[in-house]
Formats: sequence, structure tokens, C-alpha cells
Amino acid sequence: QVQVVESGGGLVQAGGSLRLSCTASGLTFDDAAMGWFRQAPGKEREGVSCINYSGDTTWYLDSVKDRFTISRDNAKNTLYLQMHSLKPEDTAMYYCAIGRTYDCSGSWSNVRRYNYWGQGTQVTVSS
Repeated sequence: QVQVVESGGGLVQAGGSLRLSCTASGLTFDDAAMGWFRQAPGKEREGVSCINYSGDTTWYLDSVKDRFTISRDNAKNTLYLQMHSLKPEDTAMYYCAIGRTYDCSGSWSNVRRYNYWGQGTQVTVSS
């Protein structure tokens, strides 16, 4: 049984930093690309970042480039999202997702590219 669990969310002031983590079990972790998504109330889920199976290729939503960094530790079955210079508009539930393929190329932000999801971790940025 595949389990995906996020952690690291919380309340932070604008300009602050947070690091999200996601651990996965029940699958071959280093066979799949992985992604971070977020969903704010009343809005659709949007792709924030994607990393390929080996960690050497990454993709980002334009609005988070240069502020967020995705990484993975395949030995620990763990995915990370380091977030700096947080803004109130970053407030959302953040989800970790496991890709259906090993890479992120093409429509990496399409939710259909992912087949397992965590329950999410809330990030709230106050102004």
C-alpha cells in the first residue's frame, strides 16, 4: 500500500521561510518523478514544482522561481520543498504527488500526470 505523507507547513510572516517534506512508502521511490502542488480556497490545484526520478532536472511555476527549491533524497524516500521570501499569495494547502513516469517533461503541472497524493500540509503566510 502506497503512503504519502507531507510535513513542515505552518504559519510564517511574509519574507520568511519554510521547508516542506514528503515521505513515501510502498513503492520504488526512485522510479518516479515527484511534484509539489498547492490549492488555495476557491482556486484550482496548481503545480508548484516537479523533479525527475534522479533529481537532476527540475521545473517550477513562474511565480515561485528563484524563491522555491525542490529536491529529493532517494536514499530516504523523501522529497523536499525549500521556500524562501514567502508571500501572502503563497498561502495554500501544499500537496506532494508521485508521478506516473520518471520525468517531468511536458505537462508536468497536469494533475493527471500523478497517481498518488498526500493529504497536504497547510502553509499560511501573514502580511
